[in-house]
Amino acid sequence: MKKILCCLSEWGYWGEELVGPLDVLDAKGYETVFMTPTGKRAHALPPSMEVGYFDPPLHKVVTDEHYAKRTREVDESTRLDNPVNLSAWFPQMPYFNSPNFGLELEAYHNKRNQCWKELEQYDALLLPGGSGPMVDMVNNERLHDVILGFLAQGKLIVAECYSVTCLAFARDWTDRKSIIWGKHVTGHAREYDYKDGTGFLTSPLNFGPPFYPLEYILRDATGPDGKYHGGVGHTISTILDYPFLTGRSTQDSRLVGELMIEVLEKGLKRYGW
Repeated sequence: MKKILCCLSEWGYWGEELVGPLDVLDAKGYETVFMTPTGKRAHALPPSMEVGYFDPPLHKVVTDEHYAKRTREVDESTRLDNPVNLSAWFPQMPYFNSPNFGLELEAYHNKRNQCWKELEQYDALLLPGGSGPMVDMVNNERLHDVILGFLAQGKLIVAECYSVTCLAFARDWTDRKSIIWGKHVTGHAREYDYKDGTGFLTSPLNFGPPFYPLEYILRDATGPDGKYHGGVGHTISTILDYPFLTGRSTQDSRLVGELMIEVLEKGLKRYGW
């Protein structure tokens, strides 16, 4: 039986981007272990449980009855209770100018190596998207180290929507080169970004547009030998350039799960480009 580690934002994940792959993985008998940045229970963003939710940039309904229902079922179940606490598991690199930086850095590396050893039980990492990851996942150094651990072991790393930014920012601090340099990825296209109305689970505030245009970040991070695929005008934009499997948005979610199985059971290495 395959075992998947899934990190969810505590500020709200998009329901279909979890449920889409999760239902496929469940049907194959895979075990999914949930993790959050500080160990708090994750919840779905309310619009992803709202039947008929209308997406302004796409000018269409993006939450259908099936995924609204399934998202609510998962959200109200006990499956997401007691997630792994990332902040209590992986260490954080010390400040460069801390008084005992040398010793603290050595201790950090030793602890991280131990944590990487513990990652050997997992076959893949799954990072569902939504607006929440922008707050507590994208620039989370501990999550970056989880990603680097899966990369070091040559294992599948899956990211959807705004969580793809985690891949752009996860990099070894000594050379600081993007791990998706030279790779093919997808993610939220500039044309599909909100101009207003970005919100999060724990805040009633309207943050306007997203904190950053993901497309620009991915274009820069993949470099001249890689490529960002926006898939604008196409329903699906799902890209596999092993070990990275990326999905642009909600409609890619089930295919993301199906491709995870193709990778883990049949050795698929490339899809969508």
